[in-house]
Amino acid sequence: MEVEVINPATNEKVNEYTLLNDGEVSERIASCFDAWTRWTKSAMQDRSDRMNKAADILRERKEKYARLMTQEMGKPLSAGISEVEKCAWVCEYYASKAGEFLDEIIIDSDASESFVTFQPLGPVLAVMPWNFPFWQVFRFAAPALMAGNAGLLKHASNVPGCALAIEEVFRDAGFPERLFSTLLIKSSQVESVIRNDKVKAVTLTGSTPAGKAVASVAGEELKKTVLELGGSDPYVILADAEISKAAETCAASRMINSGQSCIAAKRFIVVEEVYEAFLESFVREMQKYKPADPMDPETSLGPMARIDLRDELHNQVLKSIEKGAKCVLGGTIPEKQGAWYFPTVLVDVSGGMPAYDEELFGPVASVIKVKNEKEAIFVANDTDFGLGAAVFTQDIKKGREIAANGLEAGCCFVNEFVKSDPRLPFGGIGQSGYGRELSYFGIREFVNIKTVYVA
Repeated sequence: MEVEVINPATNEKVNEYTLLNDGEVSERIASCFDAWTRWTKSAMQDRSDRMNKAADILRERKEKYARLMTQEMGKPLSAGISEVEKCAWVCEYYASKAGEFLDEIIIDSDASESFVTFQPLGPVLAVMPWNFPFWQVFRFAAPALMAGNAGLLKHASNVPGCALAIEEVFRDAGFPERLFSTLLIKSSQVESVIRNDKVKAVTLTGSTPAGKAVASVAGEELKKTVLELGGSDPYVILADAEISKAAETCAASRMINSGQSCIAAKRFIVVEEVYEAFLESFVREMQKYKPADPMDPETSLGPMARIDLRDELHNQVLKSIEKGAKCVLGGTIPEKQGAWYFPTVLVDVSGGMPAYDEELFGPVASVIKVKNEKEAIFVANDTDFGLGAAVFTQDIKKGREIAANGLEAGCCFVNEFVKSDPRLPFGGIGQSGYGRELSYFGIREFVNIKTVYVA
């Protein structure tokens, strides 16, 4: 079976790839497992050397890989280059830190010696999305491989070239053949991969329904899962916020990756004292993002990844307007080929509207007016999601308290937009999933945390 890749900026065919049949998939998994049996015995220094080499390769090929992302899912070229550079960073981070993170921990007990050791599980299946086609994979793969695991990648169907390129990076860096292996398969084949006894754990980044489906199968097999799912991230703007700076930061967060980011700001909750000033400044900032050729290094807003996703977003906007929201910017589809959508700002948004209740995965912002700080925090937490959140205030003590104890999410920022960083744990709660990636928390997700007791 063939899968076609369509350039979302032009709606033209880019390439086509042959999917693996079930027999070929089983062979890939077996080869990956065999490579793991050798890799798990490798020295940490050997792993570090190869991971550093992967970082070097990424930097050498960053423009090539960025262009591939632009062709397959429409990411602006400059953003693609930055993404590849970030992947190199996470490789170097774990190359230098993995040994420290996985050192034995001595614990006093009534034994003559007792300690905790961290040992790899085996091949881990990664089901990954298209929106950050390199970064999402490397933030899993770097710690997993450094921990002594192997990786099996089922990437999104519209970025097969990116999936194969990532496999190429690890192969060219000197990792054992098939230790990190891309599976070009249909979504319907994922269940059989999870159930394969040589696959020991699963990680997924994607939608909440996809996460539930994968977790259900993995649960039946008693296999560990980490899920990073959707979000409807709230940003709270208090009366003492620096309005112009807050508006600029909020617009930048909403428009990350053309609005297609799980941690992009979605709902902007503004106290009434500064609502009009913020809205005016925010709309002005959103207007600066102009749809343009994503291959142009100056472009900040590319197309959405697929036309069906664009149409789904537009339908959410229309339904919200039908229920009483007002559109003060955008809300229309450009008259051009491809999956384009104008930057859009909705106001008078309330519960029961898609713009309030659902994740809007594209360049659409919901601005919500509230009476005071207490109501702002209530509205921010009035969601089934819990991935990221932010608060804007010049009172740093207050902002810290709200971020630490008021907002209910896995990542809470003060006067900055939510972003992932190899040094900090990343993940959500509620319908945004569970488990953590990055930092030392991430590398310990897919290991056997083993207690050793010596009498």
